[in-house]
Amino acid sequence: MTPILRFDRADLGYGRTPVLTGVTASLEAGQALALIGPNGSGKTTLLRSILGDAAVLGGSVEAEAGVIGYVPQSADLDLEFPVTAREVVTMGVYGELGWFRRPHRGHRRAVADALERVGMEDRAGQRFGRLSGGQRQRILLARALVARPRLVLLDEPFNGLDQPNRDALLDIITQMKADGVGVIASTHDLSLARRTCDLALLLAGRQIAFGPLDRVLDPDLLAAAYGGEPDAVIEATAGQRRLRVVGQ
Repeated sequence: MTPILRFDRADLGYGRTPVLTGVTASLEAGQALALIGPNGSGKTTLLRSILGDAAVLGGSVEAEAGVIGYVPQSADLDLEFPVTAREVVTMGVYGELGWFRRPHRGHRRAVADALERVGMEDRAGQRFGRLSGGQRQRILLARALVARPRLVLLDEPFNGLDQPNRDALLDIITQMKADGVGVIASTHDLSLARRTCDLALLLAGRQIAFGPLDRVLDPDLLAAAYGGEPDAVIEATAGQRRLRVVGQ
């Protein structure tokens, strides 16, 4: 299959300063890619390069034409602003509408479908800022999905979520893949990456490894990214494999 996204020896950063170097990776429709690495490793910069908000300073980044959905690490809206969950999701069709046209019946149906897809149709009329953190995250995902993207970018989507919202998000990602949507998710949680992702890209200011998840989540490779001996970097906690960064 033709990749919907391809990095070829890409150096990424801001101005003339690279934050991340040597990225060579690709993603096909219906695949999910986990971005893994310590804080400051370049995960968010990579996501921003796909959106055009970070510069490609060397090599190339090629994305298939089409809509890209983006879910930020935290709400990018003033939580005091009096806007409903439905109105937030409707913001996702503004690119198609423009700012001075009202949504028509088709747009309203798409918004309702997106809310149902993330299990938040019963919260549509509630004020966005009064929802829980996990509920807000699902509304932001619905905003990304309403424009029928080919690729969805998730920046630390599981941070601060309780178990019901984590489970709901895992189910949504699984359904997106089944629908042929490509997904890129930055995460520190290896157990969640294993449950949702086919591929992993391990970063530490440069590309450490890319490929199938089990091959990339190798103790020696993780130690190279996070520092320390392999056994000190990976530990089993409550039956799940999680990262422990030495010295933190």
